[in-house]
Amino acid sequence: MKAHFARKLNNLEQLKELTELTLGEEETKDSYKIIKEIKLNPAEFRAFSADFFKDWDWLTSEDGGRGPDGKLRCTKVINSETSEAVLVNNEGFSYARYTALEI
Repeated sequence: MKAHFARKLNNLEQLKELTELTLGEEETKDSYKIIKEIKLNPAEFRAFSADFFKDWDWLTSEDGGRGPDGKLRCTKVINSETSEAVLVNNEGFSYARYTALEI
């Protein structure tokens, strides 16, 4: 699976806009592997998607980066009510440093 990961976007709206612009650009997409899933209730997901720079205790220093297979290691953050999701490669930080949408 591949997705376009963007660095240091502010929120989900910016991510959606950028994803729309880069849909056909295969060369800008990275292979990824989901290493864990986090389900948030709608209020928590709204808070997360409104501010990707907020620190979250469920993003740890062991998360993110590239695996030995060269794929980005990501956390899939899911709205438990709507199933809307954001892929996060936090590169060991506690905020959503790189984000992408599954398409």
